[in-house]
Amino acid sequence: MHLTLTQTTINQQTYWLGATPDGLAFVGRANGPRDEWQTFFKSANIQYDQQANQQASQELHDYLTGHRRHFEVPLDQTTGTPLQQQVWQALTRIPYGQTATYSQLATMISRPTAVRAVASAVGKNPLLIIIPCHRICRKDGQLGGYRGGLPMKRALLALENAGVTK
Repeated sequence: MHLTLTQTTINQQTYWLGATPDGLAFVGRANGPRDEWQTFFKSANIQYDQQANQQASQELHDYLTGHRRHFEVPLDQTTGTPLQQQVWQALTRIPYGQTATYSQLATMISRPTAVRAVASAVGKNPLLIIIPCHRICRKDGQLGGYRGGLPMKRALLALENAGVTK
């Protein structure tokens, strides 16, 4: 796999974006390490190109500044298992400004008894923010985990809630 990496800065936070020839495949957490992509693409051949991934960078900027609710950038989600891909696709159906539980997500994909496997797939989402895993909360109403950290998850949910009330 060939991955082209770009660093972008939005609201004084840096994000790494990685794309294959087929589409965006990775979004790193805010101020995450340069090599965070290796968690998801252990054997990728990489190239750094600050001129690449411009559509993804602009759409992410627009989202994080409250000017976009949906992403249109082409995605490459070929790296996940079939279950992970199914979970990630279901995440995209959770509307902007709304949340669901891991149990609800498992039911959405017709696997109501696979809550732990679904939660694991959510945690392995390489397209942070773009595939909105931040919209998943625990059944007890707590936020649960998030690769970007709980402050980032809170901020994303607050951003979306503010956009819904506009």
